[in-house]
Amino acid sequence: QQWLSATAKYAPERERLVREAEAGARKGPFRPDWAALKAYQSPAWYDNAKFGIFIHWGVFSVPAFGSEWYSRNMYLEGSKEFAHHVATYGPQARSGYKDLIPKFTAPKFDPNGWAKLFRDSGARYVVPVAEHHDGFALYDSRLSDWTAVKMGPKRDLLGELSKSIRAQGLH
Repeated sequence: QQWLSATAKYAPERERLVREAEAGARKGPFRPDWAALKAYQSPAWYDNAKFGIFIHWGVFSVPAFGSEWYSRNMYLEGSKEFAHHVATYGPQARSGYKDLIPKFTAPKFDPNGWAKLFRDSGARYVVPVAEHHDGFALYDSRLSDWTAVKMGPKRDLLGELSKSIRAQGLH
């Protein structure tokens, strides 16, 4: 509920951007059909890359329990995440997902070290998930206050990591 009220002020701008994106998508060049998918050519760098890294990191890393679905499952009575949350943080009514955000500070985050490790592993591309279904963005946004720049670490985690990834010659 708190998330809904905190994001409501951004709804008109989000709706405008969605309409703009939908209009652009209708113009192409891609169409939502099998023929367009069959005709699509992957970039050569991707075809040659062979190995990439996907990163799932966010507020759900604080409890470090279950999966990135912690934000949902912690509210489902009978789930292991529900039981873990009550045992570790207390009842959800007293300590909800939003209360984990200040604990997500990323004190040991070293984007240059991460990017070097990825390159040294043989990876050729990196796909960090910028915003999971919990709605917490690892980047700054004019459409939400639920961002790593405005809360928690107070850093543009995605921006820093992207810069380091590119500096290592990765996609």
